[in-house]
Amino acid sequence: MALTILGLSTLLFVPKVSAHGFGERYDLPIPLSYFLIGSALAVALSFAVIGWFIRSSANNSEYPRFNIYRFSLIELVCKIASKIFGLISVLILFLSIHTGLIGTSNAIENFAPVFVWIIWWVGVGYVVCLVGNIWLIMNPWLVIFNYVEQLFGKRTGLVEWPKKLDAWPALGFFLLFAWIENVHPASSEPFSLAILLIIYSFITWGGMILFGKHVWLTHGDPFFVLFNLFARFSATEIRVIGSKNWCTRCSSGCEENLHLTDCVDCYECWENAPSRNREFSLRPWSAGLSRGDRVTPAIMFFHVTALATVSFDGFSETPGWVEIQTILWPLIDPLPGSAAGTVETLGIILVPIIFAGVYLYVCGFISRMSYGQMTPTDIRMSFVFSLVPIAIAYNLSHYLSFLLITGQEIIPLVSDPYGFGWNLFGTTDFKINIAIIDARFAWIFSVIALVTGHIISVFTAHVIALRKTKTHSVAVRSQYPMLLLMVFYTAVSLWIVAQPIVE
Repeated sequence: MALTILGLSTLLFVPKVSAHGFGERYDLPIPLSYFLIGSALAVALSFAVIGWFIRSSANNSEYPRFNIYRFSLIELVCKIASKIFGLISVLILFLSIHTGLIGTSNAIENFAPVFVWIIWWVGVGYVVCLVGNIWLIMNPWLVIFNYVEQLFGKRTGLVEWPKKLDAWPALGFFLLFAWIENVHPASSEPFSLAILLIIYSFITWGGMILFGKHVWLTHGDPFFVLFNLFARFSATEIRVIGSKNWCTRCSSGCEENLHLTDCVDCYECWENAPSRNREFSLRPWSAGLSRGDRVTPAIMFFHVTALATVSFDGFSETPGWVEIQTILWPLIDPLPGSAAGTVETLGIILVPIIFAGVYLYVCGFISRMSYGQMTPTDIRMSFVFSLVPIAIAYNLSHYLSFLLITGQEIIPLVSDPYGFGWNLFGTTDFKINIAIIDARFAWIFSVIALVTGHIISVFTAHVIALRKTKTHSVAVRSQYPMLLLMVFYTAVSLWIVAQPIVE
């Protein structure tokens, strides 16, 4: 019903372009406030509908799924495809580095920045969210490391990862990436991108050798952690049946979830388990978010930061951010360095802190509203998954037209990756079709994506609450603070995407 009402009512970045792929703003047929109120009401109504009709979670983490690995032919095809995609990803990595080093300095005419930041960062991210975690088989650094292990044998890390360190390095690298994307003055240079790819390669392989590949990927690699998070929303999963034997020895955080039936979406347990215990299954979208998994504090903050940074990326293109910069400029300008860069840096640091503070505050309210049946710690580590659909929805609304329009640049670059004037496959003369998506469609899509994402988040939080409380009434009552947060963020997200782009 809510959807019916709705339907009616880095590393481095390429040169600064509209994140929506065009500069125009769609003239809304009704005042923006009507859209904000209608969308907020749709989310609130969905809460009432979900709370009324979904009264039991069956006290387990199961959901409908279909194991396609039961068919030997499909299993064989999947294994062959993973080898092919892995090899292609390695070739693309070397091509990206080489074109960045010796190709043209014009970013939009060089394969490296266009592929890395449009096709990979945006496009692969969407595939991970909607289809499954293809990054497990297309991570070129992991593929190369696995090849080396096949030649010289598997080995554990040279030193043990300090337990107190948790996954804070992954969070630190993610914030560094966000700073490079938004602030670094050389963010549009292919040569700089190639250098950073080389540095990232040595850091990744060094971490894998020093601590073991699974430990490093799940604790130190920001992209592995991020894609693994988004893949929980996807329509596929990898599962290990009877997983206790492997989870107790897993270094990827499975010890947090030994109370669950099986091990889901853990690459380490999947790799170590025998074939008879492996499943590769289809499942409903977002089902993997509401199993009741717990995460560590660092991963929890990583999840919140992922949502905060994409929100800041959108907000930083609006007149509202320009006004904030104008206010802060007299205070920042006397300081050493670029005043604009300093303000952007403050935004990248402070926005995640604000988001985290609000989330922790709401979690405390949820605990009190549950009459203590859920502890604040348990809520913080479990309910963070309910934020994933919001992050995905905002990502879709913010970057879809960027991918569809600017992403077409990859077609001529296939024939001329270095910008040397080649025409290897006859695609150099391809002209970008800017009419593939217009402002009106982008706005309608944004409204639908954002409201749908928030409704799925409401549903996910409700299911998690049902599994952690004793009665339906307590579960519903405990979600009132989360509902207010969802409604507020729905309105804020729509306000951001409705603003004219100033960058």
